[in-house]
Amino acid sequence: MAQKFEFKVAATDGAARTGVISTPRGEIRTPAFMPVGTAATVKAMLPESVRATGADILLGNTYHLMLRPTAERIERLGGLHKFMNWERPILTDSGGFQVMSLAALRKMSEEGVTFKSHIDGSRHHLSPERSMEIQRMLGSDIVMCFDECPALPATDEAVAKSMRLSMRWAQRSRDAFGDRPGHALFGIQQGGVNHELRGESAEALRAIGFDGYAVGGLAVGEGQEAMFGVLDYAPGMLPEDKPRYLMGVGKPDDIVGAVERGIDMMDCVLPSRSGRTGQAFTRRGVVNMKNARHQDDPRPLDGACTCPACRQYSRAYLHHVLRSQEIIASMLLTWHNLHYFQELMAGLRGAIAAGQLAAFVAGFHAERAQGDIEPL
Repeated sequence: MAQKFEFKVAATDGAARTGVISTPRGEIRTPAFMPVGTAATVKAMLPESVRATGADILLGNTYHLMLRPTAERIERLGGLHKFMNWERPILTDSGGFQVMSLAALRKMSEEGVTFKSHIDGSRHHLSPERSMEIQRMLGSDIVMCFDECPALPATDEAVAKSMRLSMRWAQRSRDAFGDRPGHALFGIQQGGVNHELRGESAEALRAIGFDGYAVGGLAVGEGQEAMFGVLDYAPGMLPEDKPRYLMGVGKPDDIVGAVERGIDMMDCVLPSRSGRTGQAFTRRGVVNMKNARHQDDPRPLDGACTCPACRQYSRAYLHHVLRSQEIIASMLLTWHNLHYFQELMAGLRGAIAAGQLAAFVAGFHAERAQGDIEPL
């Protein structure tokens, strides 16, 4: 197993890449989708079940974990990997995105952010240095630098001010992270949908030097067309020999479009959150399992899927346990969604390696355009 953090591109097809990120805790096949384990768990899933779907890496949430059970407690108990029984790589976000969403509960300054806990109202301070300290205590393999992520739409002036603050925080994050062999620190490009600001941000990050680079500040209200417009140029501003991570994305068609544009890593709560609310992702689009059309349907959710929900249960059963608010509904639909997302990533990796990405993408869109199977 690798003793340090390395990234190697194995094949390209247009702007798309496939390769491997090597870490002391195992390899991450790229393009990679990272399920989100906000509070040290992927909701409704056992860690071994998440791994069985094909996930190589999970995402943990600095903001939530620092509040409960606290990073100090997790460190005393042996670190996040041991705490949550996941021995493979973990990426932790910096806490900046959640603090952004607490606009009414926070106070920002050059130093950092002071905010009230959404749990009990207690006051906390998060700075680049404190974020690095928390992520070190958690023991995460990939650490994200502390940044501010402005909600879009916003004026260029507001985006520029925020981006430059984030770049100053990126330097402080780099300084505080120090030298930690086997662990990686990723910088986060900001700049909204402004080409010049994205370029300025990328230049600042490259000058600091990171182990990987994220395209941040997207999937925050700008819409897919605007997001893809940024992804047409933003990944190319970042070093070719480092992983490129698109934060908080997304829907299957967002993922495919991002991979086409050179993104190597993504994360999103969508497959697990949707599973708990009865939405299932299939090759033929999203299926609402609460719909009464499924109540007498003995067919599987997706006849081509090999997950337990599709192999062993009918649409009628999934509909029943969902409407009855049984816990197994969340378990089965989350497992199915995560399985589908990982199968999509495997398909993308294989297509890029074979130089057949265009055909794969065309087939992906054609199958989704058919819509769900006809009711019985």
